Amino acid sequence: MKNTMTALVKKAGKGDADAFSQLMEQVKVQAYRMAYTYVKNEEDALEVVSESVYKAFKSIASLRNPDYFTTWFMRIVINNAITLLGKRKNQVYLDDCMDEKELSVGDENDFSADRIDLFHAIDRLSPENKTLIILRFYQDLKLEEIADRMQLPLSTVKSRLYKVLRLLKDDLEGGEKNGEFSKIQKSHR
Repeated sequence: MKNTMTALVKKAGKGDADAFSQLMEQVKVQAYRMAYTYVKNEEDALEVVSESVYKAFKSIASLRNPDYFTTWFMRIVINNAITLLGKRKNQVYLDDCMDEKELSVGDENDFSADRIDLFHAIDRLSPENKTLIILRFYQDLKLEEIADRMQLPLSTVKSRLYKVLRLLKDDLEGGEKNGEFSKIQKSHR
């Protein structure tokens, strides 16, 4: 499979649109999931993926190592998701205004207050720390894969993950530690 993908990347890099389409077909679900994890709605996730496909098509010829296509493309998706979130920072969505109790009442809804708190805590992370959590726990990547995708040494990924998990735990425990959350977050940006 990897050799097939590498061959497709080389063809796409030389301008073969069919090869590029085949590549996108192989990564579209993963790209959508990654985008959705950041933007949390279908429309924005599709916009992020669409923009990412366009950027990848324009610049695939500059990809030096075809073996890293997926890593390269996912980095484009992450960057586009972060950019979109930055543009929409000042917008307020109805979901953000809903009372958390409304979300957790009733048997039909499997969201508990704890789960909602976790989502809010993850949202408050810096983009780099949020990416680390998403890649590890939502995308279920190994630490080595995360290091490769984020272009960081493995030891850095391990130490950051440990610190971010401790940060999330402290934030979820609340109280006097919430002040620490902001201070630690700023030091990891």
